[in-house]
Amino acid sequence: MARLFRSSDPAAATTAPPLPSPLPDLGVALSAADLRATAYELLVAASRATGAKPLTYIPQAATAAAKMKGAFGLGPSPSSTGGTAAVLELVRARMGVTEQADARIRRALLRVAAGQLGTPADSMVWPLEFVQKCKASDFLDPLEYEAWQTRNFKLLEAGLLVHPLVPLKKSSISAKIMRQIIHEAYDGKLETGRNSESMIRLRNAVVSLACRSLDETSDECHWADGFPLNLHIYKMLVEACFDVDEGSVVQEIDETMELLKKTWPIFGVNQMLHNLYFTWALFNHFVMLGQVNSNDLFCATENLLVEVAKDAKITKDPDYCDVLGSTLSSIMGWTEKRLLGYHETFNTGNIYSLQYIVSIGISAAKILVENQDTSYENHSGVKGDIDVMRSRIETYIHSSLRSAFAQTMEEGASKRSSRNRMPALSFLAKKTSDLAIKEKNVYSPILKKWHPLAAGVAVATLHACFGNELKQFTAGLTELTPDTVQVLKAADKLEKDLIHIAIEDSMDIAGGKSLVKQMPPYEAGTVMANLVKAWVKEQIDKLKGCADQKLEQEVLGTQWIITVTVLLPLLWICCN
Repeated sequence: MARLFRSSDPAAATTAPPLPSPLPDLGVALSAADLRATAYELLVAASRATGAKPLTYIPQAATAAAKMKGAFGLGPSPSSTGGTAAVLELVRARMGVTEQADARIRRALLRVAAGQLGTPADSMVWPLEFVQKCKASDFLDPLEYEAWQTRNFKLLEAGLLVHPLVPLKKSSISAKIMRQIIHEAYDGKLETGRNSESMIRLRNAVVSLACRSLDETSDECHWADGFPLNLHIYKMLVEACFDVDEGSVVQEIDETMELLKKTWPIFGVNQMLHNLYFTWALFNHFVMLGQVNSNDLFCATENLLVEVAKDAKITKDPDYCDVLGSTLSSIMGWTEKRLLGYHETFNTGNIYSLQYIVSIGISAAKILVENQDTSYENHSGVKGDIDVMRSRIETYIHSSLRSAFAQTMEEGASKRSSRNRMPALSFLAKKTSDLAIKEKNVYSPILKKWHPLAAGVAVATLHACFGNELKQFTAGLTELTPDTVQVLKAADKLEKDLIHIAIEDSMDIAGGKSLVKQMPPYEAGTVMANLVKAWVKEQIDKLKGCADQKLEQEVLGTQWIITVTVLLPLLWICCN
């Protein structure tokens, strides 16, 4: 993945794989193709853009369109002269729906409309209607017809039995009948004739289950608005807002969005859910595009995250909160994987991407903290945001620089040859200084937007990393050697360079002085002085030992002369 970021040529971008969906599994074997086909069917049904009764598209006010374009950072789009039918045709092409399938959907809608004229789209269980109104003769391939039927039965199972908006009671007779009929359909034993007994039982069970409501007073129809089925289908429509080849937002975004809104009553989607999932889709395409030529996607993601932050403060809907948490956690997981090692991920060739990813990651972190940490509410909004921003940036700096320092140590050990007699720590001190300068010139100017002391935090981290190595080195010193002197001088120079950067970065900024004070001095000069003192003391002790030995020898010599002088006369007397 890091290679994807390192390309300095925007034209050389490589498309990355999409991120895993933040939505939980359906628990029903519906493929992406199944969901995409269903999404298009419901879009056509909601717009009622059939051949017999095309809708006339009424454009929104120019100011509204301009606002949407501004939010996405896009320029004005070409004016649409074909209305909804033209926009729907563009959506069909983006979703990969064939003209034959589109014609079949429109024929089925005509048959439904003939029997239920004026019934709102959100008051009908469309898989049931399609199963009853479409015939095997509508399909060129019998196997395609069987697969189409199976898909619709799976949709009924998912929407009414597995993920119903209104929880099912264990004693529900309609649910039991529904399960039995669904199993018969899967086994190929279901008679699908319009007036067959099986279809009558199926319709009765479906209507009974779909017409339940939470307050038990309304007669609304619920079959595709249960979580997460609704968003699994809706996400296929959201993908129609992106250019298949380029991965960018389409120019007809305003018109496409108005078309998608027609399906909201069917899916139970509101503006908040749309904002949240569209944010995810934008970020996903930002990732897949490799962050190259993706300013539009970045701007749109950032702007929608602002709306998501507002929405998150005013809703406690459990489904929304679940999707919010999984979506933001996924965004943060992707961004932090790169930011916790930004020295490895970014360089001068792709440094422009760093600000995008930091901005999105910080925005997601602020929303998560605000919604998961109750103590956050005790802060003022500004203070809380600052705390989150600085905390995340410090985490990125600490992690990335520690990794870079460790890598520098490994590279230093491997590159030092027998010809290079420079002590390891002297070499490491030089490389650490180079790392600090690179941090100051390349990364800190960007990170400073979120943390005014970014360079200071960076050099403090490097100061601590080298300090740990120096401490181990000095702990075992017993004598002053040329290598020791070279290491201590290199450490002293490095410390002066780091402190200079910290002071320069923190000039006139609150907290800057305390940051410098948190960097315990290496005291290389003191270590050197202590070693000199120890050496001098050792030499004095040696000289003193020699002097004492000489003196002792002189005393022994004097005693021998006295002894001889005294004993010789006595010996002579004794002998005589």
